[in-house]
Amino acid sequence: MPKKVAFIVDEMFEDSEFKVPYDQVREAGHESVIVGLEKGKSLEGKKAEEKITTEAAAAEVSADDFAALVIPGGYSPDKIRLDSNMVELTRSMYDAGKPVAAICHAGWMLAEADIARGRTVTSWPSIKTDLINAGANWVDQEVVEDGNLITSRKPDDLEAFSKTLLSQIERSA
Repeated sequence: MPKKVAFIVDEMFEDSEFKVPYDQVREAGHESVIVGLEKGKSLEGKKAEEKITTEAAAAEVSADDFAALVIPGGYSPDKIRLDSNMVELTRSMYDAGKPVAAICHAGWMLAEADIARGRTVTSWPSIKTDLINAGANWVDQEVVEDGNLITSRKPDDLEAFSKTLLSQIERSA
């Protein structure tokens, strides 16, 4: 049965970290929904390869609306973690036991939502200290799956990241 997957983004997202999982979720028969700070906002990736438009605002959706959540990296996570609705959506998805997948700098949102504490995660190396300070056990691996939390380091890890995400979506109720 097709499931809805939220992709939470704002300006300057890492193009491939959005596009690859977004496309793979759709190819697997699920619905990818772009959730932003406001509905109908045009966004551009940091490499200007991807231009997208948000389909919903974080304030208008809830964890009940989605089966999984994906947080692409780039500079976008630093922007969306300042929005209480984005943080609450992330925390609610995690608390509901639904897959929450964060790649590269998206670990910032995990720290902000206070869901990294006590979990094993990976990320882009420059935010390692941020995640450790948030209580996480940081490791340098292609993909880390700790319960419903999925993390990867960089665009080179996208194949493993997307495969793990899809596996969790299929297993989730």
